[in-house]
Amino acid sequence: MGISGFEPTFLVGLGAVRENHRTALAALGGRRLTGFSIVRFAEDGDWFADCPVVLDFDGVQVEICHWKLDELSIGWNSIDTRAAISDWESFELTPEWSSADERLEPFVGQELREVALLEWRPSSHDLAVGTIAVEFVFDAGRFHIANALDENSIHVGDAHPEFARHRLDRGARA
Repeated sequence: MGISGFEPTFLVGLGAVRENHRTALAALGGRRLTGFSIVRFAEDGDWFADCPVVLDFDGVQVEICHWKLDELSIGWNSIDTRAAISDWESFELTPEWSSADERLEPFVGQELREVALLEWRPSSHDLAVGTIAVEFVFDAGRFHIANALDENSIHVGDAHPEFARHRLDRGARA
């Protein structure tokens, strides 16, 4: 994707994501969201949801990226959002990092209370069954970053009731 430092490791399923990231995600609790970055196109400002969503919690950077129907990569402190995005010759638009997003802006400066993994478990089978979203809970509300079938989506408020919620507590076992 031409993103400096982005080397995703995609995982599938609750067990794999929890095993690899439970401790680090839970450790974010008590930190403030001090900033975020998403990729937008310079020409029209549209969000390019294929690229990772980067959240900064007091200097600890978590990088979330969904891919394909069920894959999730969570990276840590690897993406340089100050560096220009390169190698996009096949695109007509110019991608660039942005810290503007009306969904995330209200959470900046807020202390993170809790992190949870959300597992899609619909009452009837669909292609997205088992996909994992990451939820961030603050006193002022919550948001989650989910798989929109091969790209990221950001949702503010309570998750759809067909998500099974798996809270990540500091010190809890997998």
